[in-house]
Amino acid sequence: MITEALLYAATLPLTGKPYRKFIRYSVNLWSRAGRCAAEWAEHEEKSRNAIRMAAADLRQKRTAVVLGSGLLRDVPIEELAKSFDTVVLVDLVHLASVRLRLAAKTYRNIRLIERDLSGYDDLAAGRVPEPLGFLRSVPYLDFVVSANLLSQIGRGVKRRYAAEAGMPEDTVERLIAAHLTGLSDLPCRSCLVTDIAYAVVDRNGRTHEEADLLHGVSPPPARATWTWPVAPLGEESKDYKIEHKVIAAW
Repeated sequence: MITEALLYAATLPLTGKPYRKFIRYSVNLWSRAGRCAAEWAEHEEKSRNAIRMAAADLRQKRTAVVLGSGLLRDVPIEELAKSFDTVVLVDLVHLASVRLRLAAKTYRNIRLIERDLSGYDDLAAGRVPEPLGFLRSVPYLDFVVSANLLSQIGRGVKRRYAAEAGMPEDTVERLIAAHLTGLSDLPCRSCLVTDIAYAVVDRNGRTHEEADLLHGVSPPPARATWTWPVAPLGEESKDYKIEHKVIAAW
């Protein structure tokens, strides 16, 4: 807990005031990723490989944008930084540990942007949500990655929807669909890596609960699929584990 508290304190002054409320979630994710490093390694490598394959045959590699860059564990940041003129990392929070890692590598072509990618505020204001509309102003854009972000948008939107009145009943579905539409409408190549479903499985292999993390919205055809043990046995309970189904599409 001391390490987490120090990371929180170090990240706080580096984060814009509108996004400071999300630091706790990012620190918790960092902590779990450390505890589950061995179990998450395959998922992280498959995520990185999907991004590598999606970018491999691009004719031009000027600007790449990573949406939901997070801890950078599932993003091949070194290859992207070497291959592209500019790499833009977009997330609600960029932890101090991530900033330190990037600084240690002395990357000169990486930019960090804090941004809410959900589109919730637009929908709440009665506007058509275009959460990825800002990408139209990114010059020389050749590649966009949505990195294990979409289901997190769904979770965050679902929490806000439950806490706030006056939003459309299909808020979660509309904003998930808006993200997918934003990717498909891009004039450049995009790579979507996202978990689409989860299952609660006991130690005998029996499934007790399943859910669609995209709330009925269909993702594009998958080029790769795998299972991510988000909570191995012992992480949340000694009696069950939580597994997510992940797809990659480009």
